[in-house]
Amino acid sequence: MEPVANPHDRFFKQVMSNPETARDFVQNYLPHDLVEQMDLGSLELSVESFVDTALQSHHTDLLFTLKLRNGDDGLVYLLFEHKSYADRLIAFQLLRYLVRVWEHSLRQYDRLAPIVPVVIYHGQSPWQIEPGFRWLVRGPESFGPYVPEFGYQVCDLSSYSDDEIRGEVTLQATLLVLKHILLEDFRPHLAQALSLLKDLARQRTGLEYIETLLRYVTVSARHISPDELRETINRAFPEGEELMSTIAEKWVEQGMQQGMQQGLEQGRREGILAAIEFGLELKFGFEGTLLLPEIYKIKDLDVLRAVQQAVKTASSLDQIHAAMRSLLQ
Repeated sequence: MEPVANPHDRFFKQVMSNPETARDFVQNYLPHDLVEQMDLGSLELSVESFVDTALQSHHTDLLFTLKLRNGDDGLVYLLFEHKSYADRLIAFQLLRYLVRVWEHSLRQYDRLAPIVPVVIYHGQSPWQIEPGFRWLVRGPESFGPYVPEFGYQVCDLSSYSDDEIRGEVTLQATLLVLKHILLEDFRPHLAQALSLLKDLARQRTGLEYIETLLRYVTVSARHISPDELRETINRAFPEGEELMSTIAEKWVEQGMQQGMQQGLEQGRREGILAAIEFGLELKFGFEGTLLLPEIYKIKDLDVLRAVQQAVKTASSLDQIHAAMRSLLQ
């Protein structure tokens, strides 16, 4: 499988694939009447992936299974999907996942198990997509009974104040950083997130999480310089310099700071993609973000930079379409 191109998706998948973090999220953000029926101790990450091959480079899916408290042998599936922009077609994407999961459920257990789709959203504007699927299908009302309908849970981080972000420190830090990563005043929010992690910095697993968080910040936070990042870390942790040295040495070993062209280009590409995504959403709303799947396919950095410049200067989506047609000829 190709690596996930979107740095937001990659960070989300790295963190939320931990069953303890997923369990923590379920306890704090899903409806109580659902949670009270779940045996959360049985929650496990599925090794299956149900994203189409053509979509794997810019979509994540995280599927968990768990049992019911009533002793029923059947499983319940939790499908996590992440969005950094308001996607009008999210219900269609989820439906494709749901059908594939049910096909698997029939093969494995000869039954259709319930699935709870969960969308975690951290765009800057509130999620305003109408819930459900039926509204996506245009046609006379008399055709309504023949169109599928289902719901999904949306966790819109823009609707929560920082004080309302709940969970263990790892989940809180993750959601705070996701919520604020695109803001110009991101630095104080990063400091707030890091302050939650002081005790974790002394544990091996905690250090691994902090490393994952900082990788994401260095690629995706456009409004904090390396010096500001270092200063923020030093203020958050008494052993900040030592911590940064340890992480830096590991990154060097992995080629992230050795000047290896592939690593450098990937970092630059992810930064440009994040800037394009933010610009499209800011200027044109979710209609602009419908261009992202096509943009994520672009590998050439010069072409991506040209697209980024087009987003900056364009006053309409037609201008961006025209620019992309010219660049991709």
